[in-house]
Amino acid sequence: MAFIKLFDIKNSSGLLKKEYEKGLRRAGRIWNVLTIQSQTPEILRDSMRLYNSTMFGNSKVPRFDRELLAVVTSISNECEY
Repeated sequence: MAFIKLFDIKNSSGLLKKEYEKGLRRAGRIWNVLTIQSQTPEILRDSMRLYNSTMFGNSKVPRFDRELLAVVTSISNECEY
């Protein structure tokens, strides 16, 4: 079984703490998708930039459809959305 050390907000600093604080403002909690990337805060930051561009950026795909695609993908992957 794989083991990844996770860092919670109390034990974070610098860029990781900044990204966690943004996550709290955005969602009201720190989701596992953020903590799993806590080993490399730069990857977490870039991943959230990609997510924000995909979900909120300029696109011909309506916002509702983007959310629907995210839900269907999560269900297919048996992930909590």
